[in-house]
Amino acid sequence: MIKQATVHEINEMLTGGGECQVIDVREFSEFNSERIAEAQLMPLSNFEKHADEIDHSKPVYLMCRSGSRAKQAAEKLAKKGFTDIHIVEGGMAAWGSANLPIVKGGSKVWSLERQVRFAAGLIVLSGVVLGYFLTPYFYLLSGFVGAGLTFSGVTDTCGMAMVLARMPWNRAPAS
Repeated sequence: MIKQATVHEINEMLTGGGECQVIDVREFSEFNSERIAEAQLMPLSNFEKHADEIDHSKPVYLMCRSGSRAKQAAEKLAKKGFTDIHIVEGGMAAWGSANLPIVKGGSKVWSLERQVRFAAGLIVLSGVVLGYFLTPYFYLLSGFVGAGLTFSGVTDTCGMAMVLARMPWNRAPAS
């Protein structure tokens, strides 16, 4: 069963020595820029490969930026037989708003959400400019992005984010 947990509940659990695992499903660059000290990185983009590393005997608290990716990870864990799964309501955004302790990293890479907004805006702007100056067919590019954003809103998934997550600047450096 998938449950919801507040950032304050997680913080109390962590500071009180409770048994739990905080799994951060954001991408490496997001995790590297800011995170909860006790969180373990397991990006959603390759979550299935590493999900077996999670201890079945302890409660699992899934964290992302706002909760959407954590929900997807929770569904994957439920299919694997996990029973004590919690989604952190509001994710890192709520954690930061509550002024709870955050470990700041040195990453200068934008958050995945910001990268998506930038890329979508740039493609739409390019489509409009090229459509005006070259050929109206470029307006289709802007329409395609608009349709993609609409689909993203309806399904709560984002194809552009999935593609951007695989870009070299969003990956962990090779060890």
